Amino acid sequence: MIVITTPTGDIGRQLLDRVLDSGEQVRVIVRDLSRLPEHVCAQVEVVEGSHADADTIAKALEGADRLFWLVPPAGFRDAGPARRYYLDFARAVTQEAASRGVRMVHVTSLGHGYQDEAGLLSAALDMDELIESAGVQYRALALPFFMENLLRQTQPITEQGVFSMANTADQPLLTVATRDVAATAAALLVDTTWSGQARVPLVSPDRLTPDAMAEIISETLGRTVRYQQVPLADFQAHMVRRGASPALAQDMADMVNAQNNGIYDAEPRDPASATATGFRQWCQDILKPAVQS
Repeated sequence: MIVITTPTGDIGRQLLDRVLDSGEQVRVIVRDLSRLPEHVCAQVEVVEGSHADADTIAKALEGADRLFWLVPPAGFRDAGPARRYYLDFARAVTQEAASRGVRMVHVTSLGHGYQDEAGLLSAALDMDELIESAGVQYRALALPFFMENLLRQTQPITEQGVFSMANTADQPLLTVATRDVAATAAALLVDTTWSGQARVPLVSPDRLTPDAMAEIISETLGRTVRYQQVPLADFQAHMVRRGASPALAQDMADMVNAQNNGIYDAEPRDPASATATGFRQWCQDILKPAVQS
């Protein structure tokens, strides 16, 4: 039995489809059952509730031997320090998975070994240490910047020909497509041969700066799109004006600062970490239809 968290999320829904196609028995944890498509409900067992809740996790892992784990984003307005959120979310599942011998595939950040503060990324890396220390058998999918983050900028790309972030314009920003994350997670979940503890870095075959991303986006869309770098302090202040908690705004700023300082290069990778989807292909398959819709 495979248990899947966040089955309606960007990674989770793609993963769920792949695992169902394999014929495995699947159980999902979902907070809002109405968000699950009917054809999915007909094929899975459902446990309603939050996967941060100890009773929900215990119920979901009953008789299971494999688990996909992803910590969902915190509430925009009410988020406290990221470390507390990640560790509180993970404690129950860590204890249950260890005691039941459940193998775990979980999503975390690339950057193991980075020594400075990295906000949300530091919180994810601290969660990894908690899971490892409990003795859980796991594969940690260590990820850089999601290409899908750019989908939040379809409006300014369409209307103004610009996308903006606080990342340094001429500093490479490693990326990954969520479909590659889902494919790797599904393969690990249906593979019954692995054991022990290991990290699995996943990075696109590109090494692009935001300026270079803008060039590819321009070529894909057939019109000029430029990158605008926002000062980090302005980025943080803008988040607060939009209603983010001060703690979340600080954690986001610390994350971007770490990205600018090369956190993703702190963790060694081998050629096998390269994923199938390059940035140009992702722009053609995902970004272009989103902009045109």
